[in-house]
Amino acid sequence: MTAQPVNPQSSLQSWWGWLLLISPFFFWGTAMVAMKGTLDHTTPFFLAGLRLVPAGLLILGVAALTDRLKPISWVGWAWVAAFALVDGALFQGFLAQGLARTGAGLGSVTIDSQPLAVALMARWLYREQIGPLGWLGLLLGVVGIAGVGLPDEWILQLLNGTAWQALWQNGAIGWDSGAIGQGLAALLNNLWGSGFWWMLLAALSMAIGTVMVRPMSQYVDPVVATGWHMVFGGMPLFGLSAAFEVNQWQGLTLADWGSIGYSTLFGSAVSYGVFFFFASKGNLTSLSALTFLTPVFALLFGNWFLGEVLSTVQTASVLLTLVSIYLVNQRAVITQKLRSIHPKLAPIPIEVSSKESP
Repeated sequence: MTAQPVNPQSSLQSWWGWLLLISPFFFWGTAMVAMKGTLDHTTPFFLAGLRLVPAGLLILGVAALTDRLKPISWVGWAWVAAFALVDGALFQGFLAQGLARTGAGLGSVTIDSQPLAVALMARWLYREQIGPLGWLGLLLGVVGIAGVGLPDEWILQLLNGTAWQALWQNGAIGWDSGAIGQGLAALLNNLWGSGFWWMLLAALSMAIGTVMVRPMSQYVDPVVATGWHMVFGGMPLFGLSAAFEVNQWQGLTLADWGSIGYSTLFGSAVSYGVFFFFASKGNLTSLSALTFLTPVFALLFGNWFLGEVLSTVQTASVLLTLVSIYLVNQRAVITQKLRSIHPKLAPIPIEVSSKESP
C-alpha cells in the first residue's frame, strides 16, 4: 500500500482535528508521568506487562472490527515474534527499569532520542542519506544526551577545563591501572544507577524496532503486528515479574490503578490507534516532526504533578536534544526550503521515518 503525504492543512480544518493529531504525543508524554507516579507502589516488569498486554488485545479487537485480521504466514509470524521481543519486551522492560531510576521528563527526552539511532541504522542498512543537517543533528544529539545523563559537575568541569586536572590528581589518568579501574567502575555504577543507560537501551530497542517495520510490513498489516507484538511482548515481562518481583499489586491504590489504566488505554491503545489512523493516510515521516512534543509534555506534567525540577545544565541539554531530534526528523523539509532560497545547496537527503514514541 502506497501512502500519500499527510497534509494537515487540508485534512484537519478544525481545531478538534489538530487536537486529535497531537493527541498521541500528549498521551505518550503524560503516560510517562503516570507510570513514574505509580512505580512507588508496584514493580517495573509488572507495570510494563500491564501496559502492553491489555492494550494489545484492544488493538486486535479494533483490527478485527475493521476487518484487518487476515491469515499470517510463518514468515510473518517470525517477524512479529522478533518485533515483540525487541520493541515489546526489551523496550518496555528497559523503559520501566529506567523510569524507576530517573525522572519522567528526562526519561522521555532520552527515549525520544531514538530517531538519532534510526538515522544511523538506516544509513547503514538501507543506504539512506543523512545529509549535512542530519549529521549536525546527530552531533547535537550526542552532546545533548550526554548533558542529560552525566552529572552536572562533570559537565561544568569540562566546560571550565578542570576535569582533566581533577582526574590526574585523583589517579584516574596515569600509570595506576587500579585507580583507572576503580574510576571506570564508579562511573558505570553512577550511570546505571541513574537510569540513564536503561533509557538509552530502551531507545535503542525502539530504534531497532523502527527499522524492522519496513520489511515486516511486507508480510503483516502494521496495525495487526502492533497488537500482536504487545501481547507477545508483555508475556515475558509478566514471567520475569513472577520470577523476580514481589508485592506487585498489593500496595496499589485506587489512584494507582487509574494511572495504570490511563497508561494502558490512552498511552498505548488509543495513542497507537490514532497514530496509525493518520499514518494510514500518509507516511510516518509526516508525523515525526511532532515527536518532540512527547518529552515537552512529559517535562511539563512531571514538574506539575511530580515536582521534577531540571538543573540549568539539564535544561540546556534537553533543549539541545530537542533541536537535534527536529533537525534529524525534518532535515529533508528544511533542506528543501533552503534550496528554494538558494538552488545550489546540497541535495535533499532521503527521509528516515521515526516510529511511535513510548
